[in-house]
Amino acid sequence: MNSLPNSKSVLNTLNTVLATQPKLTALPPLSLYIHFPWCEKKCPYCDFNSHQIKDGKQGFDEARYIKALITDLETELPRIWGRQVHSIFIGGGTPSLLSANGMNELLSAIRARVNLEPDCEITMEANPGSVETDKFAGFAKAGINRVSLGIQSFQDAQLKALGRIHNGQEAKRAIAIALQHFKSVNLDLMFGLPNQTLEAARSDIETALSFKTPHLSFYNLTLEPNTYFASFPPKLPSEDEIDAIFEQNLKLLETAGYRRYEVSAYAKKGHECKHNLNYWRFGDYIGIGAGAHGKISFPDKITRQVRERHPETYMQAIETKGDALIEAREIAAKDLPFEFMLNTLRLTDGVDTVTFGERTGLPLNVVSKGLDEASKKGLLDSNPNKLKATEQGLRYLNNLQELFL
Repeated sequence: MNSLPNSKSVLNTLNTVLATQPKLTALPPLSLYIHFPWCEKKCPYCDFNSHQIKDGKQGFDEARYIKALITDLETELPRIWGRQVHSIFIGGGTPSLLSANGMNELLSAIRARVNLEPDCEITMEANPGSVETDKFAGFAKAGINRVSLGIQSFQDAQLKALGRIHNGQEAKRAIAIALQHFKSVNLDLMFGLPNQTLEAARSDIETALSFKTPHLSFYNLTLEPNTYFASFPPKLPSEDEIDAIFEQNLKLLETAGYRRYEVSAYAKKGHECKHNLNYWRFGDYIGIGAGAHGKISFPDKITRQVRERHPETYMQAIETKGDALIEAREIAAKDLPFEFMLNTLRLTDGVDTVTFGERTGLPLNVVSKGLDEASKKGLLDSNPNKLKATEQGLRYLNNLQELFL
């Protein structure tokens, strides 16, 4: 007959099991993401869930989509009851295709259903090619207080190569209009563009800096799977040329008073994006709209959701069965460390080590092997109170993150 395990063995096993079960002592900040899935033209590098409007806005019914979004939000209310929302981000696609009245209807409905912090950051992405003065004034009146403009470049040849619908002059005009109406403006800029030279990249940054917006996003063009550029790749600068562009423009940004606080994000002091910081600190967010993802924490578990991707399928699902979920799952304890590190190691300041336990509900020792290996490779800062990538770690971020898989 098999002998029974001794009590010490049982206790050790039990302690091991309990140690890997998420147990949160407090819930993280909560944000709201709203996805607008239409755009005027699909860019060849874009892998976001966006659908080009055809034949006079075929498939785009503003009133119907807003109604679906409101119903979608209502299905989430029981899961976040009593919690404040501290930021809203309306992304796409091109959310600025919405009318000002439509935006007002949407934000009014949100205010009536969730408790927003008094200084709630409300960001809308906008395409410089769809900017109208009266429309921006209407968006601001509706409650938008931060705009992120997809500039990418100020040079017509580069914009044409990227498939953008605006030109350099329209980009400048859009920034000037945005600065008149919104508390905060971000400019998205790309580097490593087709045939881009060091001088051309410098010109783009210097033009952006001349507007003195409080926030800039500066990121490398990558050829993502399932995009036109993946199938028909353009001629891009070499790795050495891309490194030279990055180092040059990083110095220009720092000299102008912008601090790099995330891999691709730069801000004047006090103007970091609250919404994105919440993502990177492994906070919670409701995700509504076609293809939207959400993450909600509870004292004993952390969950993720995914909605129907195509806008028509999404709206039909909302209308017929009351929700558009295609996935709702609890994140396994074994996957939480990687998900946490995937986000937090993007921050140049990292996070305090205690944040790991607060946001995952797990003890730090579950990642001790990865931490040791990352430190030995010079990818992780040696400060025992911080989870922070070194400069080398930021440069080889994928390698650092993979240590926690």
